[in-house]
Amino acid sequence: MTTTAAESSPIETESPLSVLFADLDGELAITRRMLERVPNGHDDWRPHEKSRSLGQLATHLAQLPGFGILMLTQDDFDGKTQRPQEPKLASSAERVKLFDELSAQLRGILRQLTWDQARSTWTLRMGDNVLLEAPRVNVFRSAFITHAAHHRAQVGVYLRLLDVPVPYSYGATADEQPPLVRSQ
Repeated sequence: MTTTAAESSPIETESPLSVLFADLDGELAITRRMLERVPNGHDDWRPHEKSRSLGQLATHLAQLPGFGILMLTQDDFDGKTQRPQEPKLASSAERVKLFDELSAQLRGILRQLTWDQARSTWTLRMGDNVLLEAPRVNVFRSAFITHAAHHRAQVGVYLRLLDVPVPYSYGATADEQPPLVRSQ
């Protein structure tokens, strides 16, 4: 049996969100747990002089869904002229609030994402210099989801060094077990 061009593949009857980003809610939940654990009063702490401070790192992690939104709503980003200003957030609660707001917006945009939009090219440039051109969803996976996992791991190390219990992510930590999942 042959398929004509007019017929959709079975995968295209589902949304890009459900096929490509079925793990999104889990990833956002892990990030939220990490942000909730960042202790107030340690924003200037850093494990090494070359490291970001805990406040800088946690704020960057909290605002990453905004970069995801940018990738889904704009066709390119110029790092020379479009650099967003880092928000000044003074507490863990403020970071979690920003993260929750941006995550809700991000989920809404992803629910509306079409396959044509998902496959369209996204470009990262620095002025006239093109650094990256790739399908939008590939860049979103790398520059948002994987990027967030990288920074969550850094936050986890910072928490450990500050003797703050590290929350579970993809499995248990020395401090916490994930809840049991019961099958029916």
